[in-house]
Amino acid sequence: MSFTVTLDVSKSFETSAQPDKVFELLADVPRSASYFPDVEKLEPLGDNSYRWIMERIALGDHTLQQTIYACTYRSDPATLSVDWTPVDGEGNARVEGSWRIEPAGTGTKVQLHTKGTLEVDLPGFLQFLLSPLIELAFVQKIERYISNLQAAFEG
Repeated sequence: MSFTVTLDVSKSFETSAQPDKVFELLADVPRSASYFPDVEKLEPLGDNSYRWIMERIALGDHTLQQTIYACTYRSDPATLSVDWTPVDGEGNARVEGSWRIEPAGTGTKVQLHTKGTLEVDLPGFLQFLLSPLIELAFVQKIERYISNLQAAFEG
């Protein structure tokens, strides 16, 4: 019997890059995804939808299942925002979220909010032990992603 892990992450950071440069990178899904750690493959599905196939999650010496999900992306240059919603029937996870970009002094403030659910194909009694580890691994990936983006914005 499987169990579900729920993830909800909000992060913000500032960069000296201009808002239009930040928006341009974040609105370009393949380019932005190239900075996300452990992406095995990003498959275009058409209509600005993409399937994310992640490398398998490893916890210590144990390898868990592969996370697969798809999202449709909408970007709005007028509001400097990028939003994504899940594509039904794709993979074992559902992810949604947004980027909010706003001028801040001589640079830009960037806000990320993402939430999702992951169906873990392991016995339910392991949920108590594994859920916090899976959440931690996801948060660490987000932090690495933001760090990689910050380096790209400054470069």
